[in-house]
Amino acid sequence: MINQIYRLVSPGRFEITYRDLSLNTDKVIVRPKFLSVCAADQRYYQGRREASVLKKKLPMALIHEGVGEIVFDPSNRFKIGQTVVMVPNTPVENDEVIDENYLPSSKFRSSGYDGFTQDYVFMESDRLVPIFEELDNHTSAFLELVSVAMHAVRRFKEKTHVRKEKIGIWGDGNLGYITALILKKEYPETELVVFGKNEHKLDYFTFIDEKILINDIPTGYAIDHAFECVGGRGSESAVDQIIDCIKPMGSISLLGVSELPIEINTRLVLEKGLTLFGSSRSGTIDFQETVDFLKENKDVIDYLSHLVSNVIEVSAIKHIDRAFEEDLVSSWGKTVMEWKI
Repeated sequence: MINQIYRLVSPGRFEITYRDLSLNTDKVIVRPKFLSVCAADQRYYQGRREASVLKKKLPMALIHEGVGEIVFDPSNRFKIGQTVVMVPNTPVENDEVIDENYLPSSKFRSSGYDGFTQDYVFMESDRLVPIFEELDNHTSAFLELVSVAMHAVRRFKEKTHVRKEKIGIWGDGNLGYITALILKKEYPETELVVFGKNEHKLDYFTFIDEKILINDIPTGYAIDHAFECVGGRGSESAVDQIIDCIKPMGSISLLGVSELPIEINTRLVLEKGLTLFGSSRSGTIDFQETVDFLKENKDVIDYLSHLVSNVIEVSAIKHIDRAFEEDLVSSWGKTVMEWKI
């Protein structure tokens, strides 16, 4: 069969590539249905990566967040027409210590390998997780981002001490919002505080205990643990504030991606005996835990739906450009593409 792949060939420019693929395969064939634009995709689209990185990775199909419909399944694990969330991480080895998303040999879609902007995607059966009916299509499109937060919370449980009276989350964007949602369910007795710089974004956090603007943190304010969900240039000041606020022996979960190195006050880290750990991406286990979590906490789905800011129907290559441009000017939430091309 001839598969059409919609690749970014240079910043702001998509082209169609044709690839002949055999149906005599052990891979499951999935037709993408709803895709979500990620900040990492935007960095490629806008050319906000180093020239050497762009030269190495482009041309490449973007998007690593999405759900699709089963078209062909030689494994007989899925029903034809069943909706599944697609796992972008593709490991090529197993390790008894290192999670699949941290193995250097793993391949990750839309980061050096073609993402989901294709007519059909050929995937291993263990890279697909079925979703349930109550989970609407627009929200399910960005389950990958939810699984990243779920992975970070799982690691937080493994690495932190038992005292969790107050947890702080730095970042009023999508990742901070999702992380706060999960933490509120996992630790209902814990006081949850979100620190942000945009009051209109903090207004969306209706389910937390306290909201504080980063320029208005009271003197002597203290927390037990923290999540850094800022990324970019703001990572440095966020980590600096966290180190000042956090109590001795606390843990800091780092999730924000920064293109440039940041300075860290190691003197205070040592004085307080702090633990800093990073979390990035996710694996199939995190996707399954995410789906199970939402099935058990269906009210969270309603909160997640507030993140859907744009829905763009894509029936031509020019509509992909429109989705990225709309996402670029959006001040809140996620841009979802209804993939009908």
